[in-house]
Amino acid sequence: MRGRMAGAVVLMLAAGTAAGAGSADPWADIRVPASGRPEAIGSPAAGCLAGAVALPPDGDGYQAIRLERNRFYGHPDTIAFIRRLGRKAKGAGLGILLIGDMAQPRGGPMSFGHGSHQTGLDVDIWFRMAQRPLTAAERAEPQPVSMVAGRHVDPSRWSGAQVRLLRLAAETPEVDRIFVNPAIKAELCGSVTGDRAWLRKIRPWWGHDEHFHVRLACPKDDPACAAQAPVPEGDGCGAELAWWSVRGMVPGPSDRPDHRHPRLPAACAGILKQAAAAARSP
Repeated sequence: MRGRMAGAVVLMLAAGTAAGAGSADPWADIRVPASGRPEAIGSPAAGCLAGAVALPPDGDGYQAIRLERNRFYGHPDTIAFIRRLGRKAKGAGLGILLIGDMAQPRGGPMSFGHGSHQTGLDVDIWFRMAQRPLTAAERAEPQPVSMVAGRHVDPSRWSGAQVRLLRLAAETPEVDRIFVNPAIKAELCGSVTGDRAWLRKIRPWWGHDEHFHVRLACPKDDPACAAQAPVPEGDGCGAELAWWSVRGMVPGPSDRPDHRHPRLPAACAGILKQAAAAARSP
């Protein structure tokens, strides 16, 4: 099975089309990464990616899902993080991590599902962990499972396994922040005892009830990467969480079209043009 899946990914990349000037979705049309050293350029919601690396579809403790989206690319730091987290989750007996959207081969804006994920430093990881490898059909159309019911976590689905996984991710030094549904943040604030320092990186945001969104910090040797403002001090369980308690606690729609047109750094035009030329090459 692993050999067939790897072969399918190679065929997917080989079948890439050129991104013409009139393409409705030029960043998605590019099917192969740009050459050159890996570099995250711009910000998560207005940027691109050079020298991306593809996440292997199957790894120790993880599986990539929805491969047909061709969003399994990232900065090498992101690939290394996923592989380490998979091994840690496996060692902790948590099951197989299901890795969702990362970035497109050149990063850049996505036509649906995300306003960010543009620099190769973001990855979605499902809260549901598999107890056996998914079949090809299951990974193509996986069934999302919400951890939230109303304004609280669903106790029939939420457990210590999700808490341990979030802590493993948050305690990784290169992780800048992790987005979860506000109801999940509230549950963590009310239940985590002992060392709560890692809660600082857990940030409430719309949706994010069936997966959590990890964002890595800008690599030190990527000067064109625009860092976000530092996460505020403290565990984030005070006034900030109270603001969310009257707003976005419920899950939001997933995979909706993204009609934003961010102004990208000038370097991204070259990244896109190079990609189109590479796709046209025999």
